[in-house]
Amino acid sequence: MSENLADLIAAASAWADQDPDPKTRDELGRLIDARDVAALASRFNQRLDFGTAGLRGQLGAGPNRMNRVLVAQAAAGLAKFVLESTPQGQTPSIVVGFDGRINSAIFARDSAAIFAGAGIRALLFDSVVPTPVLAFAGKHLNTSAAVMVTASHNPPQDNGYKVYLGGTNGGSQIIAPTDKAIALAIAGVAKSQTFNQISKGSNIEIIGDELKQAYVAETASLTGEIVSARNLKVVYTAMHGVGWHIIEQLFSSVGLPAPITVTEQLLPDGNFPTVTFPNPEEPGAMDLSFAKAREVGADLIIANDPDADRLAIGVPDPSVSEKWRRLTGDEIGLILGDEMARRAVAEGRTGNLACSIVSSSALGTVAGHYGLGYRETLTGFKWISKVENLIFGFEEALGYCVDAAHTPDKDGISAALIICELATRLADQGKTLTDHLAELGAKFGHYATGQISIRVTDLSLISTLMHGLRSQPPAQIDGSPVAFTDLLVGNQNLAATDGVRFDLADGRRVIVRPSGTEPKLKCYLQTIGSSAEGAKQGLDALEAAMRQVLS
Repeated sequence: MSENLADLIAAASAWADQDPDPKTRDELGRLIDARDVAALASRFNQRLDFGTAGLRGQLGAGPNRMNRVLVAQAAAGLAKFVLESTPQGQTPSIVVGFDGRINSAIFARDSAAIFAGAGIRALLFDSVVPTPVLAFAGKHLNTSAAVMVTASHNPPQDNGYKVYLGGTNGGSQIIAPTDKAIALAIAGVAKSQTFNQISKGSNIEIIGDELKQAYVAETASLTGEIVSARNLKVVYTAMHGVGWHIIEQLFSSVGLPAPITVTEQLLPDGNFPTVTFPNPEEPGAMDLSFAKAREVGADLIIANDPDADRLAIGVPDPSVSEKWRRLTGDEIGLILGDEMARRAVAEGRTGNLACSIVSSSALGTVAGHYGLGYRETLTGFKWISKVENLIFGFEEALGYCVDAAHTPDKDGISAALIICELATRLADQGKTLTDHLAELGAKFGHYATGQISIRVTDLSLISTLMHGLRSQPPAQIDGSPVAFTDLLVGNQNLAATDGVRFDLADGRRVIVRPSGTEPKLKCYLQTIGSSAEGAKQGLDALEAAMRQVLS
């Protein structure tokens, strides 16, 4: 124990010596003085992995936390990778954006300075931007790479570092083996250079309104000017994030009335004072939106997560106590999938609809109806955005892509525009989104989906559960025989991934996988019925059966 403590204190002291942030230096000083083995070990016995999601973790000191030293190492490693992979004769470039989370701005400024110091053309947004605007900027400017400092919808104490690559990657998020190559470069920097030894430059191009306006103009072009006999009352929340100013400009540009805002959550605040978990999917996160909608007699709620790459929709529902309910990601995916497919066919375009394997396969039925291609991918928009000729892509976790050619990532802002245009058109016909969903069910079949989410503090519990499902898969679930597929065994259409799939003989489906961004085991359920009620009953029975399997 004493040797371990001595090693930990030595590592913490060396880190503190190079740390430019007085807050994290003081944090280490207190832990060293307290000789807190557990706290020091949690910070120094491992480091945050750089993977296809980049970096994401809790703010704090040490290599297993998000801080200025770790981010500087990541920026320097990325710079090395970009320099080595840029074709001779071309000028490498990286654009950097940041959201309103704690330290996002300083992490972004440090990164831009390091890119400039490495001889890379560095472009930095002048203020907070939504993640889709940064993804658009990388594509629009044709940069070698793009970096967004955000932890998206994670808890308030987290931050992250998301990387996109240009060139043959098309401006979308990185995938393997690129992540491992960048991680190796980062490891080399961490071993050889302190924060002060990493070269930094001041030749940084500040960008802002022009790029934001270009995004608004391109997104507005997805639809014509919206003229309606009835202006819908739409409530909007930014969830203490960065979506509002772009939403406001976009709606104005197409003739939609300004949404009624949830003022308590409208502007960026990295402390997220009104929500414990700033994710519209989490219980309670949309309570203020529901309250505002009831107060003003709204027709619709649109909600972005803090970096505005996700979209949640609320609709009136007299059958529940709150009188409002949030549509599931799969329901929104069906609505948008049908709308974007209809538009593509009307315009004579061909291409593909795509969703992740854990999302509703109703999209495949939509694609077949319209004579379009359909692709299933691994989870995450790093895969969905790479589908060729993508007309529309979605994942059940409230992520939607309606303009892959210009914004190669999920985009909660452009998706909000399409939903509000559709809702306005339906209102002119005396219909609502709820009516429209019922019509789509009658047209394509009634799909019901749900999820069991098991959050853990000990990650070994997840691996134990996954091992049990693989070694002894259930022969039947809810009385129906099961066909078992281990998703670790990839095929020509789908790369290997840590997950298992159970296809029930009666047509129901279950997929179980660890979350890629949170300490959770997720179980995705799907049923198909001849009626909405029948599909829901089948889903309830499937959930009860799977809870027993996972217990």
